[in-house]
Amino acid sequence: MRWLINAVALYLTTFVVRGVKVPGFGAAVVAALVLGIVNAVIRPVLLVLTLPLNILTLGLFTFVINAAMLYIVSWVTLLRLEGFWATFLGAIVLSVVSAILTRVVEA
Repeated sequence: MRWLINAVALYLTTFVVRGVKVPGFGAAVVAALVLGIVNAVIRPVLLVLTLPLNILTLGLFTFVINAAMLYIVSWVTLLRLEGFWATFLGAIVLSVVSAILTRVVEA
């Protein structure tokens, strides 16, 4: 269920953020699957490696890590990102939309 929520959130993010593009919902489902794998494997390692910087920025560097995870996903899927700011804003919008959808589904 979480995977489907992330796929819908990613698809909706393409409508909100101009520089984030995915050809269709099927591609969003694949990108959500890859994003889940990347978040489970690579993200924890990056968070530990950047812990001093994260503490120094009071956790705000986590947004950059989230953008990096989205960028990694764009390398291996049909997800297309146009620049750093589109990636950064896309990661933030994706997180917010995913959280909202999760709350709605769990309620």
